[in-house]
Amino acid sequence: MPDAPDLPEPIPAATLILMRPREGATPEILMMERAQTMAFAAGALVFPGGRIDPQDEDLAAGFPQADAAARIAAIRETIEETGIAPAILPLPDRHTVAAIRDGLASGRPFEELLAEHGLRLQLDALTPFARWCPNFKETRRFDTLFYLAEAPADAQAASADQAEAVRTFWASPGAVLEEIEAGRAHAIFPTRRNLERLARFSSLKEARADAALHPVQKITPWVEERQGGKWVCIPEGIGYPVTAERLETARRS
Repeated sequence: MPDAPDLPEPIPAATLILMRPREGATPEILMMERAQTMAFAAGALVFPGGRIDPQDEDLAAGFPQADAAARIAAIRETIEETGIAPAILPLPDRHTVAAIRDGLASGRPFEELLAEHGLRLQLDALTPFARWCPNFKETRRFDTLFYLAEAPADAQAASADQAEAVRTFWASPGAVLEEIEAGRAHAIFPTRRNLERLARFSSLKEARADAALHPVQKITPWVEERQGGKWVCIPEGIGYPVTAERLETARRS
């Protein structure tokens, strides 16, 4: 569906789905609860992520990936929002991660902080998973690339930044969906659809294999009449087990 002329231009963004394996159980993913004061998705459960900054574009010039800026933004935002540092070599200890997080919060360039601590980004550790660009009539719109990555080996405790996020936690996608369906939490339409997709995988390997079977394409939901009511829909055959939800229950921002 093309963008309507009265809609604002979408903001380029990136988000990271960190998966942590568990012995004999489905992997957990890192989630965060956004602050109620946020203009977009207030109080919702989301994956870490945010807009792609000009400094991400500058740093991307040194990498071969066409989407390097988005991958860098996904890593940087995850550090800022949760205190977990994925796809960085050598693996930084918690004190180094805290120093990088503090530096980012104070406005220092990510590239400068990495160099200061002798670290480098491993962008090929991120697997492209999805791209969502809803065109609902909201004041803020995002064109967001979603990536998969394995959580760092020592990624046990995450901590919310208390600015954009008030809570971070590890849980299986199925457990997060149960909380949403019980009304104890909520998520916007793209997050819920991605949780349903992720809930089918028993490992990061399976998730990556599914991503390879469904090349990333821009998903723009639309509303249509079905069964006597309005439904928010996405295309069939692109990897999502649920492709429609009643308009009255589909949270869009």
